[in-house]
Amino acid sequence: MVSRVDRGPVADWWWTIDRFLLAACLALMGLGILLSFAASPAVAERIGLDSFHFVKRQALFMVPAVIVMFAVSFMAPRTIRRFAMIMLGISLVAMVGALFFGIEVKGARRWISLAGVSIQPSEFMKPAFVIVCAWLFAENERRKDIPGNFFSMVLFCVVAALLVAQPDLGQTILTAVTWGAMFFMAGVPWLWIIGLGVLAVGGFFGAYTVFPHVAGRIDRFLTGEGDTFQVDTGREAIIRGGWFGQGPGEGTIKRIIPDSHTDFIFSVTAEEYGIALCLLIVIIFAFIVIRGLSIALKERDDFTRLSVSGLVILFGFQSIINMSVNLHLMPAKGMTLPFISYGGSSLIAVAISTGLLLALTRRRPAARRSATLVDAKMRTLAGSI
Repeated sequence: MVSRVDRGPVADWWWTIDRFLLAACLALMGLGILLSFAASPAVAERIGLDSFHFVKRQALFMVPAVIVMFAVSFMAPRTIRRFAMIMLGISLVAMVGALFFGIEVKGARRWISLAGVSIQPSEFMKPAFVIVCAWLFAENERRKDIPGNFFSMVLFCVVAALLVAQPDLGQTILTAVTWGAMFFMAGVPWLWIIGLGVLAVGGFFGAYTVFPHVAGRIDRFLTGEGDTFQVDTGREAIIRGGWFGQGPGEGTIKRIIPDSHTDFIFSVTAEEYGIALCLLIVIIFAFIVIRGLSIALKERDDFTRLSVSGLVILFGFQSIINMSVNLHLMPAKGMTLPFISYGGSSLIAVAISTGLLLALTRRRPAARRSATLVDAKMRTLAGSI
């Protein structure tokens, strides 16, 4: 055990980390391994691989994910800003490279291959984008000579253009919602909010008009006509599972769901383990989001407050999209369920995101005490004037 009298970096980390957030993240990681046993063997057998091919790879990816999450959680806020800027720059360059040299899958170029490993740069872009935008918003408030809000808008336009070019409309919407929420929390005037809202609506109708696959998914969702096999099968799996499921390995509908180990793992969970476990997963996701926002609400530093809020909104909204598609509450969209769905890029990127969250929510009594003293001195000086 680590004693309170220890003054090393590990001891300091242990006594300042939010252990509830840490436990929730580790619980989701454990559930990801457990549920990969339920969801992936049927897919592996269907494409001629070993039954536990995806299980083994998920466990293999989990090792660096855990290491990365813990390593990043040791970072100080200044280190986090530098780390995010470097990661954002590399991610944006890789996203441009993917458009020209990337792997094409179903008409989209979102992946690049390095040493035989497929990497999706946009997954790593998201947490870095949140941190850099939070810093720009905070600098705009702290130093009026720096147009941080304008720079953040330019950065968002660059990111959105690269995502649309892939094309990846789901990630574009996820990034736009997260950025918009952070902009709102940064204190943007209502006139800007209305203008951005109008642009968002225009972008939605533009995507519906320009991209046939977007129009097709929305039309199938609204009318129920066309190829709705995967969505209908996923919903049937949820209904068949009932409250407590068919039992581990007893699911049958999961065997015909094409993306049961990625986009529709929530449906497989419902069929084998029931709505009860699905509700537990929802509670864990909700707990992470609510606890993160409650900590951000008490935070005095603008950068930390906006970063924590942006990270949990990104995490929570991505989860909502995945589960809503499984429940047929939204048009079909390929979006992984954080820590649960199979995918190396997604898993490690989410681990980085939660590591950043854990680092920023660590208790820093010395820093906060210094800030309080500075505020007290400023109030005293103002009173004397």
